Amino acid sequence: MSTDSTSGARSHARAQAQHAELRIPATPHDVDPSTLVWAESIPPHGYATKVLARGSRIRLIDVDGGACAHLLAHRADAPWERLNVADTMKVPWQAYLGAGHPLLSDQGRLLATVIADSSGHHDLLCGPDAAGRRLLLLAALKHCMDIRDVAPSVALFCGVRVDPASGALEFTGSAGAGAFIDLLIHLPVVLSLANTAHPLDPEPTVTALDVLAWKAEDQLAGPLNADPEYLRAWENTDAVVRAW
Repeated sequence: MSTDSTSGARSHARAQAQHAELRIPATPHDVDPSTLVWAESIPPHGYATKVLARGSRIRLIDVDGGACAHLLAHRADAPWERLNVADTMKVPWQAYLGAGHPLLSDQGRLLATVIADSSGHHDLLCGPDAAGRRLLLLAALKHCMDIRDVAPSVALFCGVRVDPASGALEFTGSAGAGAFIDLLIHLPVVLSLANTAHPLDPEPTVTALDVLAWKAEDQLAGPLNADPEYLRAWENTDAVVRAW
């Protein structure tokens, strides 16, 4: 079909739309549908980005066991402040994500906290491959950012562990179909997700990633972790909130 005229381009675009598949994830049984703010399925090698308010809860689901969610977060009202993967590991003295783990900004504040995790297969060490970085750049461009804002990211649903003897990185893969992780957002963020292969995956077969987010401000009533490092980050975050 020729696209060298307006009518031809229109016909081509409409023909493409007829073949497009769009699947909206079902609202979870534990979520009030009236609080839902985001429901999207990210296909293999696709990406998505969204501005989420403080008090949002986001659930990522590895539907078929082959998703790899490379996640970046920037503070929406001050995008120069962003997820710092190095601090997210070293401040809580833990390189492996799990429930209660903070996602820290480069200013020592909480961007999000992991509040539920049925996977346990995540990676803070490697970052995305070239394809993942390109998709995260496309997401950044939509918010007037550029390649300088594509910092190291978190990979969800593709596990990596460090061999205690050799120090080598070992790819542990997926926890299987249906695994999920929930994050509670502490400051308004620009959240970017790229669903592409993990760079250490020897046989990558990427599958869909479901994303749901809903309002859950009541869950920010108090600290979600009693560790002193977490409490310090909570106080740093609370100081910004009280200044609004």
